[in-house]
Amino acid sequence: MDSVQVAKFATRMAISARDEEGKLREEFEKLGAKVCAVDIGGNINSSIQKILERALVASKRCGLIRDEHLHEGAVIGACRDAIMEVSAKASSQNIGGKIGIATAGEHLSVCIFLSIGLLHLNEVVIGLGHRAIPR
Repeated sequence: MDSVQVAKFATRMAISARDEEGKLREEFEKLGAKVCAVDIGGNINSSIQKILERALVASKRCGLIRDEHLHEGAVIGACRDAIMEVSAKASSQNIGGKIGIATAGEHLSVCIFLSIGLLHLNEVVIGLGHRAIPR
């Protein structure tokens, strides 16, 4: 499986509804990928540390990565890349959304899908990060 397919899986998990996650997890497992998703929210500037922690905990809990330095660093690095893509648009705003994470073979992708609250208007933004991890 290539990095593009793994990125698509992470994106699909990030944009899915909570009740779709189990079905998607089974579907992607049959294709050889492991996936998970976790909700996030708050002020983007003060939530970055929490977003990184939630991505790391979810990826460990769901068995996407091993409990070792290289794997943890890959999740944090890919998540930081995704945050950098969304942070300019969401700067100082309240956000709500989801992180989707997928691994297959040596590929790991993290997708962040956010709704940015601007009074009664909601802007939408998506960010994606990728790392290679040893298996």
